[in-house]
Amino acid sequence: MRDAKTRTLLLSLSPIRGARMSSSDFDTVVYVANAGDGTIGSYRLHREHGRLEPLTTTPAAENVMPLAISPDRRCLYAAIRSQPLRVLSYRIEDDGALTPLGSGRLDGSMAYIATDRSGRHLLAASYGDSVVSVSPIGADGVAGDASQTCPTGSRAHAILATPDDRHVLATNLGDDRLAQFRFDGQLTSNTPEAAATDANVGPRHFVFSPCGRFVYVLGEFDASVTTFALDADSGTLSRLDVCAGLPPESELARGMPREEIPAGDDTPRIWAADMHISPDGRHLYLSERTTSTLSILRADPESGSLTFIGNQPTVAQPRGFEIDPQGEFLVVAGERSDHLALYRVDAASGELTHASDAPAGNKANWIEIVTLAR
Repeated sequence: MRDAKTRTLLLSLSPIRGARMSSSDFDTVVYVANAGDGTIGSYRLHREHGRLEPLTTTPAAENVMPLAISPDRRCLYAAIRSQPLRVLSYRIEDDGALTPLGSGRLDGSMAYIATDRSGRHLLAASYGDSVVSVSPIGADGVAGDASQTCPTGSRAHAILATPDDRHVLATNLGDDRLAQFRFDGQLTSNTPEAAATDANVGPRHFVFSPCGRFVYVLGEFDASVTTFALDADSGTLSRLDVCAGLPPESELARGMPREEIPAGDDTPRIWAADMHISPDGRHLYLSERTTSTLSILRADPESGSLTFIGNQPTVAQPRGFEIDPQGEFLVVAGERSDHLALYRVDAASGELTHASDAPAGNKANWIEIVTLAR
């Protein structure tokens, strides 16, 4: 619950809904999905001062999450996890404002969405329905009704096209594997059809290294990061190594699916959430919700190997965060926090320095950042 001071701050900083943003000196806009409010908040990133300026709030729908940005940075997509299940399409105007374009049916409650590299297809993964899907994106930027929905392994959690757009990978948290697909606008199981992590890891989110040679996979249940080598020709993965994402002194029990935790069991368990890599590929960041912390790992761009650097507190229950395209700032949203946290990123060391906070909506959970032409 927000206190009176915070409510006053929100009212004083929030403009009238639907107000247009001034385009003068625009640089970077941060978009935040507020699942509890059913809105998408927009903020301007002031680099010189290290602060986020709340701009406007765009209506979406209850349980709006996750978000995705088109490759040309002109459209934003928002999955709605309340009925009717659908994806909303918005045009990103030159001033950063969001203009609704349309919606398309989704055949599941999607935990993750992303466009393919061409921007002509929207990929989606459903944890609750254990399916992945493909939706066409028209020339107008609107994601239409799902054209393909196929069962995958248990509890699909994230999905991305490979850098060459010829293959797709999707995590299956319940099966400890990554499903491997060939992709030509439709998904076809690859051979082999999956690559495995260690048992009881719960593979959740994953990222490609900027060079495209490595795939880093976050385990929700142990906060580990598994490194795979990606064969670009076949689109298949070979496991290389595993690195711990939490310090030994965290003393948390191994996590498990939240729906399987017995009633009354308040054992502190690992509950990793999100992961991103710096634009230069030298540092990896992950969030852990039980301890409300961010961890920093050093990545070797040549070998793909990871080294744990450190861990620091952040906003309550950090469900999502993002690094700005220049790699200078990191923004974190907490589902149990009434504010966003902005950090400066030291490119050499990877260290994060808290710069400022900004008011957040209810159950802020997903962040996308777009740099606009001045």
